[in-house]
Amino acid sequence: MTKPVCVIVGAGEGLGRALAAKFASRAFDIALISRSEANSSAAIEAAVAGAANVRFFPADATRPETLELAIATIDREMGEIDLLIYNARGAFAACDPLDMSYAALEEVYRVEVIGAFAAAKSVLPGMIKRSQGSLFFSSATAAFRGSSTYPLYAIGKFGLRALSQSLSKAYAKNRVHIVHFRLDCDLDVPVMRDLYGEDYDPVKLADPDDVAETYWLTYLQPRSAWSNEVEIRPHTEAWTY
Repeated sequence: MTKPVCVIVGAGEGLGRALAAKFASRAFDIALISRSEANSSAAIEAAVAGAANVRFFPADATRPETLELAIATIDREMGEIDLLIYNARGAFAACDPLDMSYAALEEVYRVEVIGAFAAAKSVLPGMIKRSQGSLFFSSATAAFRGSSTYPLYAIGKFGLRALSQSLSKAYAKNRVHIVHFRLDCDLDVPVMRDLYGEDYDPVKLADPDDVAETYWLTYLQPRSAWSNEVEIRPHTEAWTY
């Protein structure tokens, strides 16, 4: 019996690793996509530990044709894709809105929206034809509000949320579950531990493995009670709106 295939675009050492481990442990074959295999080494190791068939495919989210090629190769060599998680994100760079460059604005739009659309466009026709499949987008609370200090990030996430909602409104009737995951928190990952320094407190951060568990539980939702927007935060997080 063939296993379902889970594709993770943007499989780094944080949430990407946790998602690979979770779905590998649930008897999925795992296909990981990022710019370099080194970037996905932690996710590869985690998925292998979960006894999954794991393969890596290089692609660049800012170049949609590379994503289309990678996903077509996965479909051909690993089988029909049951779940795709778009976990790529743009740079979290601070600036005043008027200081945004055209190049930076285009870059974040390519990662957050064009790349996400390329991934969706690559898997949705097959899912619609089979009347089955799930498409998850990893996002942030920035999708709900603009920012005077991180406008690029907010603009990208606004676009991602609009894309997710548009696809869900169009194709939920075809039994494709499309979800925008809005993380209102910092993840307990190496880069954040370094940033917090002496102020690091795991209680105030979201555990990536717990977040991955929420993705899994969302995947299990019955069609009569689907969530298309899932908000995630640790119990210690101060709500910002």
